[in-house]
Amino acid sequence: MVDNRSLAEKIDALKKEKNAVILSHYYTRPEVQQVADFVGDSLALSQKAADTDADIVLFAGVYFMAETAKILSPEKKVLIPDSDAGCSLADSCRAEDLRRFKEQHPDSMVVAYVNTSAEVKALTDVCCTSSNALKIVSALPADRKIIFAPDRNLGDYIKRVTGRDDIMLWNGACHVHEKFSVEKILQLKNEHPDAKVLSHPECRKPVLLASDFVGSTAAIIDFVGSDGGREYIIATESGILFELQERYPDVVFLPVPPEDGACGCNNCEYMKLVTLENIYDTLLNETPEVTLDEDVRAKAEKSIRAMLDMSF
Repeated sequence: MVDNRSLAEKIDALKKEKNAVILSHYYTRPEVQQVADFVGDSLALSQKAADTDADIVLFAGVYFMAETAKILSPEKKVLIPDSDAGCSLADSCRAEDLRRFKEQHPDSMVVAYVNTSAEVKALTDVCCTSSNALKIVSALPADRKIIFAPDRNLGDYIKRVTGRDDIMLWNGACHVHEKFSVEKILQLKNEHPDAKVLSHPECRKPVLLASDFVGSTAAIIDFVGSDGGREYIIATESGILFELQERYPDVVFLPVPPEDGACGCNNCEYMKLVTLENIYDTLLNETPEVTLDEDVRAKAEKSIRAMLDMSF
């Protein structure tokens, strides 16, 4: 069995040989993040890739993220180490179901989270991220009803903050963030009374109400840097702990365990499918490759560009 250091060296050599760039989401394994050229949230990573002159983009993450990279970089070859790396949230909203729902509500605008398939993005008026969803929804016309898909927790959070009662929520959720509970947070707070609770808006409403800060993975990381605290209770996927500990080695981070587990971290099983071994094999063989129908890709890009135009 090849050790991680040897594999990392082989991956680096292949990157240079093939003019490739590796993108890694915060939720992947620590050793995967260490071989990446860019580590971050999914949309930001796809934007980074589009700005490079790389011929090949390898996305260490889940499938919808690699699709987004292809949407924004159609001229590049986009690879994903494991094509079975799906997403429970993206899978909860199928394009054919959204199409039928749109037909039932023809006067509504569709706001879709970036955690969706390319086909769903192609049916969307404007995409959003967990960082900009509030800004996007607040900017939409007050006389237009909104279909918010697919995350009911993020959508409910935005609905409460904006006060818009005209938002129809898709019934989807992330299997990781659904498992966090207030009970587990209160147990940690009892043991660490000075710790602040930082949570992702994909968590359920009671968890968000018990939090000191709600934000995307990138926003949580930035908050710790600006807040200056010494202890934080983290309610999001445990992969974020690697970046947090790298940036703030003197700070204590306490991951909230899943509701059904007395100990341990809450992991995304799909993100953890990405390994150094399959990154190496994927770069070597240039497969699995992400391909998209051009009509779908162009329509999906339009919904992403609409978001970017409204976000800046």
